[in-house]
Amino acid sequence: MAIEQQFQPHRRDRVRVFIDFWNLQLAFNSREAESTGNGDARFEIDWRSFPQAMASEAARIVGLRDYSYDGAIVYASYKVGDTDARLKKWLTTWLDRQPGIQVVVKERRSKRIPTCPSCRKSIEQCPHCDEPITATEEKGIDTAMVTDMVRLAWEDAYDVGVVVSSDSDFVPAVEFLDSRGLKLIQAGFPPSGAHLATSCWASFDIFSMREKFRRQ
Repeated sequence: MAIEQQFQPHRRDRVRVFIDFWNLQLAFNSREAESTGNGDARFEIDWRSFPQAMASEAARIVGLRDYSYDGAIVYASYKVGDTDARLKKWLTTWLDRQPGIQVVVKERRSKRIPTCPSCRKSIEQCPHCDEPITATEEKGIDTAMVTDMVRLAWEDAYDVGVVVSSDSDFVPAVEFLDSRGLKLIQAGFPPSGAHLATSCWASFDIFSMREKFRRQ
């Protein structure tokens, strides 16, 4: 028996990355605008290197010398119409085809028109500019991400998970997985997302390492 155990292959710890696309991109744009003093600044992510950089930093924090990057899942939404047609095409025909990256895309839904708290009538136009009030919201993105985090953990598909988000909605899932012995590392933009960061096993600042994956 001792001889059989001696020759059993060593299984490397597996790191998987879960990316909340809009939470990441909007936070990046905000920090880039602050750091450059340009309100219109946008941070261009090199998606060929970004997921691996997240996995590498999480592995370093955990202390893994020998690990396996088992891919990333990107969760994104789009609005129906010409405005987001290009985004949807990029997500489904380019990003989803990159090695190790899977994309979950969902259509954004229209928000209910706000109502006056006094008379309860709908406010269909802005009282200042007379433009119609329209807004959309993500439906199902957080649920899809949580479902995959729990499902893949149940299937024993990863040992360390990187949660790229600052959204506190993920706290219950993180706490549940932590109670089952998995290490969840939050990648965010401190001090934003402090609740999620403290619920995870550890966390790190994405913006401080941004030059590793800035698209040229």
